[in-house]
Order: sequence, then C-alpha cells, then structure tokens
Amino acid sequence: EIGETGESDLKYYNAAAETLADNLVKRNEGKQKKYLVIINKSTVPIDMVDKTQEILEAKGVKNFGVVSNPEFLVEGKAIQGSIKPDRIVVGAWTEQDFAIMRQVYERFYNSPQTKFIEVNPKEAAASKLLANYMLFNKLAVCFDVVGRTCESFENLQFENVRNALVTDPRIGSWGLYDSLYAGGSCFIKDARSLSHQLKQKKQNTVLVDEVYLSNKRQLKNFLERIESSSGFENKKISILGVAFKRDTNDIRNSASIEIMNYLADKNFAEVNVYDPAAMENFKKMFPESEKVRYHNHEFEAIKNSDIIIIATDWPQFRGLADVLMAESTNNKPLIADGRRMLQHRYDDLKGAGFKVVAVGSL
Repeated sequence: EIGETGESDLKYYNAAAETLADNLVKRNEGKQKKYLVIINKSTVPIDMVDKTQEILEAKGVKNFGVVSNPEFLVEGKAIQGSIKPDRIVVGAWTEQDFAIMRQVYERFYNSPQTKFIEVNPKEAAASKLLANYMLFNKLAVCFDVVGRTCESFENLQFENVRNALVTDPRIGSWGLYDSLYAGGSCFIKDARSLSHQLKQKKQNTVLVDEVYLSNKRQLKNFLERIESSSGFENKKISILGVAFKRDTNDIRNSASIEIMNYLADKNFAEVNVYDPAAMENFKKMFPESEKVRYHNHEFEAIKNSDIIIIATDWPQFRGLADVLMAESTNNKPLIADGRRMLQHRYDDLKGAGFKVVAVGSL
C-alpha cells in the first residue's frame, strides 16, 4: 500500500520478515546450521534488501542470504507467465546465492525462451519499479498524446494512426491502445513509490509525477466531455464494467471507482451497474441502494438509460451497438465508450441518432 506522499506502507512486509525470523530462531535455537536463501518476490523500495537483512540479524538469524527475485506476471495470465516466463531477474550479493537460485530455476536457466538475468538485489528491485513505470509511461503517452491528437482533428481514426505507429519496431505495439484510465494494483502504486524514493534522494521527479497526473487527467477529460455533451443531473447512468480490466474481478484503482466518486455530487437519478466478474467486490465499496443498482446482464443495466459508460474492455460489450440500434424505442442514450469497444460502429450509431463520446475520437 502507498501513503499520501507515495511512501510504501511496509507493515505487512516487516511483520512477515519478523515472523520468519522468530520461527527460524526458535526452530534452530539461535543457530542456523544449514545455509538459507530468503527470497523476496514483493515489489518493495530499492533499499529494502538492507532493511530485510537488518530485521533478520536483529532477531538473531544466522547463516543466510537475502535475494531479490521480483515477479513480472500479468494479472489474468499468471499461470502462463509462470510456466513460460520471458525473463527471470535474480538479485544477489554472493555467488553462493546465485548458485542456489540457478538450482531453483534450473528448468529456465539455460532455456532459449527465457532470459536469466543476474544482478545485485538493489538492481533487481529497481528493475521492477522502473519496468512498471516505463509501461505506465507508454500508456500515458498513448492516452494523453496519441489519443488527444485524434480527439482534436477531423478525419483521424485512432486505429489507423495506431497501425502506422506500431509498424516502427522501435515503438512496438504494447500499450498502443486508448482507454479512459490505467488502473490496477501496480502501475499507479509503483510510479508513486518511485517518485517518493527519488524525492528522498533530492532528485527531480517531474516526469515520473506527470505520468501519474496525466492518467488522472485522462479520466477527468473523458468525464467532462460526457458532462458537456449531456450533463449528469437527473440522468439514468449505466456503467458497464467495474474491474480495472477484462478477465479479472480486481477493482483496485479501477476507472469505475473514480467515476462513482466523480458522480457523487452530480445529482444523478440512478446508476445501473453490470460486470460479469467484479460486481461483488464493487458492492463492498458502493452498496446497492435506491440510486445504485446492480444487474445480472448488460442489457438489463442499459434499459431506459440516458448515458451508457463502457469502462472495462469485456468482449461481450462489443455487441452493444447492434442491440441498441435494433430497439424501436425513441430513447437514444449517449454512448460514452471509454475503451473504444464500438469503434467499428460509431458512424452507424451516430447515423441512427445516438450521441457518441469516445476516447481517441473527436
């Protein structure tokens, strides 16, 4: 967890280290005969390896080494990433620790499919923080520069611009998509943690901080465009998707949380919510009430709606345009596509009388 200033809350990490130390000392009566490697896979501040060593030594643990071995898994694809990792980063101070870790990862050590990278523990911790920051930065560039450019000029199709960009191998395709917000448990937290650590070292953090701020600006811009086009007062609003991305029930830092907070003082009529996986978690933050209702299907959630906000990229939402256009009702809700799920039907929807507000479109 991250505090208001970006400082990492390490109480659970420290408690785990202390519990481990207590058990090792108790088990071995203060003497560790067999050499142990203690592996940290958590994303922690760069100097944490020293503090971990201090915690263990202060408790009387002997004959051990601390290794940093950050995980680079993608939520929703963790099993695949564990079986076929693209890289394994091992941070250790001694050849003894590296040798043990090579045995742990014997299957991957000489694998042509996996890069086995040996560095010191601080370099390993830094590589994790910096990797997440750089990925976050790429998303921010796409949202706040590429997407905003396409929102500013006529006859700019985001997908066409994207295809022209990703053919440059120096740019690559990852992160070149437009969205209302980059959520989840890692990017925001790690960017703020990195910024805090650099500030502690008296470094300039303008660029690091700007990525975090541009992400917030992206969602604010999207919501203000909706508000300018339709307004929220006395409107029935549908939110499709509350997970921070598809294929998970994780709502940490999801766009929909920020949307609900934004709507809090807008005097809306009601909000109707649907997500195929994450609604139970969302209900814990926003309990069902007269003004907040949950539904078992996306088509129930959009019935008689004035504004439909697509906030998560669940594949089933791609069929929404056909359903709306097939209905004979005169009600034409504003469609706010925060994921460009309906980009192939924007012209059809507008031709049928629907207003469309979409990230990456004028």
